[in-house]
Amino acid sequence: MDTIWTPLLSSLIFAGVGIVALVVGFAVLDLLTPGKLWQEINEKQNNAVAIFAGAVAIALAIIIAAAIHG
Repeated sequence: MDTIWTPLLSSLIFAGVGIVALVVGFAVLDLLTPGKLWQEINEKQNNAVAIFAGAVAIALAIIIAAAIHG
């Protein structure tokens, strides 16, 4: 029974670490760019900023996945 819980717990921990790293990366991106990204995307409906933020999120996710996978 212990062999079932160990990989599950590892996966949950790595998923949590990955999500936190992605949120921190988005916060750093928001600090480095002029203006507020969320305001540009939500209120002003700026598609270019949304595509840029999405591309950065995908790039960060690929890096985090490669770091976790080894």
